[in-house]
Amino acid sequence: MSQELGKSIELPQWTGIVFRDIQGAKILAMDIGGSLTKIAVYSTISHKKIIYDPRARQQTASQDGSKKVQIEIEGDAMYAVSEGARLHFIKFETKHIDYWLAYIHECLSVNKSEFQQKSIKVTGGGAYKYSERIKEMVGLPIDKCDEMRCIVRGCNFLLRNISDESFIYQRKGHPEFVFQTIDPRSMFPYLLVTIGSGVSIIKVTGDNDFERIGGTATGGGTFWALGRLLTQVEGFDELLALASEGDHRKVDMLVKDIYGDRQDYQSLGLPADLIASSMGKAIQSESDWKKFSKADIARSLLYMISNDIGQISSLYAMLHEIKTIYFGGFFLRHHPVSMHTVRYSVNYWTKGKVQARFLRHEGYLGAIGAFLKGAQTIHAEDYSWLENLYGSTGFSSPQNPVAPNFELDHLEIDRFEKKLRFCPLLQDPLTYSPDTVDLTRDNDAREYWLQCLQDSLPKFTERAIKSQDNSSNVQDRARKFQDQFLTRLNQFKHNPFAYGNLTVRGLLDLREHCLAEFDFYDPYRRQKQFENDQAFDLLPDLLQELSRLDWEERQKRLAIGVLAGNVFDWGAKEVALIMEDTGLDFKTALGMIGPRPWLVDCLDAWIERLRNGSHHKCAAIFIDNSGVDVILGILPFVQELLSRGSEVLLCANNKPVLNDVTYGELLIILQRAAKVSDVIAQALESNQLICLDSGQGSPCLDLTKLNKTVVDVMLEKQVDLLVLEGMGRAVHTNLYTCFNCECLKIAVLKNRWLAERLGGEMYAVIFKFEKPANPLDQLVVGQATNGEAAAEAAAEAAK
Repeated sequence: MSQELGKSIELPQWTGIVFRDIQGAKILAMDIGGSLTKIAVYSTISHKKIIYDPRARQQTASQDGSKKVQIEIEGDAMYAVSEGARLHFIKFETKHIDYWLAYIHECLSVNKSEFQQKSIKVTGGGAYKYSERIKEMVGLPIDKCDEMRCIVRGCNFLLRNISDESFIYQRKGHPEFVFQTIDPRSMFPYLLVTIGSGVSIIKVTGDNDFERIGGTATGGGTFWALGRLLTQVEGFDELLALASEGDHRKVDMLVKDIYGDRQDYQSLGLPADLIASSMGKAIQSESDWKKFSKADIARSLLYMISNDIGQISSLYAMLHEIKTIYFGGFFLRHHPVSMHTVRYSVNYWTKGKVQARFLRHEGYLGAIGAFLKGAQTIHAEDYSWLENLYGSTGFSSPQNPVAPNFELDHLEIDRFEKKLRFCPLLQDPLTYSPDTVDLTRDNDAREYWLQCLQDSLPKFTERAIKSQDNSSNVQDRARKFQDQFLTRLNQFKHNPFAYGNLTVRGLLDLREHCLAEFDFYDPYRRQKQFENDQAFDLLPDLLQELSRLDWEERQKRLAIGVLAGNVFDWGAKEVALIMEDTGLDFKTALGMIGPRPWLVDCLDAWIERLRNGSHHKCAAIFIDNSGVDVILGILPFVQELLSRGSEVLLCANNKPVLNDVTYGELLIILQRAAKVSDVIAQALESNQLICLDSGQGSPCLDLTKLNKTVVDVMLEKQVDLLVLEGMGRAVHTNLYTCFNCECLKIAVLKNRWLAERLGGEMYAVIFKFEKPANPLDQLVVGQATNGEAAAEAAAEAAK
């Protein structure tokens, strides 16, 4: 219960569930429009990192870079706990603003000592209309922010930080939504067209460089006003829904209506179905207004407004030689007919030279910009921010089930510790897509992976419980994790583009976000430590055995060793069953690597390169699993490169996921390896071998989000060999990616469905060596490659 201007407001029970982070709010910002209000909340959260070696306790704490690091002991686990940050946005109808102001007041009264602002940053028309109400209900004055500046700043922020933020809409396409990769280094200039009551056209040339170069008074307000007059429909969304049902051709005069049935005006390039006159049929002498349905009139009106906005925007884009236009605003609301018409108009008037794009979170631009204005003290733009898939409402999601009488939408993004950057080795960053399979396009693949993850969930949940069996509430947290993840899997069955492109990478990332939400930080921690110890027992004899082989035989054994190590993968269902039931040792794994030729077999080409070429200046290796994989597979391979004179960068995940090796683990592993291998010991001492935090928290590898330190070292060391190891890094992602250096992609296919899809069998081998060349030339995969699979791969890449 809260007081508002002498009245009590009964807060809905679900208020705290929907806006779960406001209790720890440090900064608050609002964008209040006539119909929708957006609130941005910045709060701090705790991050836990497991310390794998008690001796590294002080080292880990100092490396974290935060003054607020503390050490916690839970059972047999030691954690370094530091302060992270989260941005939570909520969008709701402005008519419900009193509920949220009352709730904010309650939360801030409890948390007032932690709140960092003396005023609340507010933008939008409501900054004036509701200023006194906010001051009285919340107890803080407001600071009005320039709306246009906030919108531009918010758009730049989203394009830099949120994957699959930008998309092209293609009606009746498969898929309808085509999401775009944005390289921040080349995202300017662009036009930002905001369609509210009127239309503003803004030319954006830099982070803080923009100008309003034009606009039109014929916008969303015009559509709504004329629509009400012509159809007597009261609501904006009701008018859009009515337009979706109509047929504009019954009201609009088309080219063919003037020149005869199905006739184009060929000399002017006007197709027969082009609108010659909006609502033109109503002026014909025999016309009777009563014969025009309200739906047809609404559709005609929508096309008239949308076409004019598209044409005006196109003229400004061509005048200023700009190739990309981002559209947003209340008029669009991700409505398919509106987006289609605007895109069609831009494509028509520019002859395809300018691209119309839309934004998943365009409704939050102003709120983000207002937040950034009030966040100078926390240097928000000095970090990278990643969308939290657990805490965000899906794109075009149905009404929020916890608040059935309220239209609610969420966006939640977490701050990453450092800046993330594009990999400098990508041959074409603008067309880079990390994912091998787009599950929004491939229905069979989507059904398989959604079912696969659902089937594996009980075992995965059991593993999470065992990892914290000393916790009193672990069963309850595990049940909530399982329920939430299942809910999202079901959501993807009906709405596969909810968070952008649906991919294997995205599904695995979502599972990790759900795990973290319920405090499961590293379910495979104990298993990894056990496997590391077992592997180190075998490492000295393996290195001795390899040293006795002649040069060529050693290269073959090193390659096979990397492949055998990659078999040990707890994320692969069939392999996990073997490891749980009967166990798996390195010798058995070596025997699982089938005879050559492999599915993709470039081993001979790789050995020839080593024999006849100079040593690589520097190799960057993105490693996969802990235990046998890294210790018996990767480390001998690394030792060989070091012996040839190459520098080596070993890049490991920032966060734990499955049994993948993390940066913190790898530091300890290399310390132990230095006691076994003099080559590794000397390389660590001289910085010939460097361990790096990749910035990744996924079993897959997105090369648009690398730790800035990795990018800087890659450039400094002039990396000329990239090694991607494991299914997540070399098959689910980056299988067809082209690089401007030599590249090895190495993996064993431990998923039967995927192996068959690629033309092989269970435990088929991918050993792909590529040189920088024409992208399609790189798909020629060696002397003994499965020809059918190679042809299929080339065709897929060409798409």
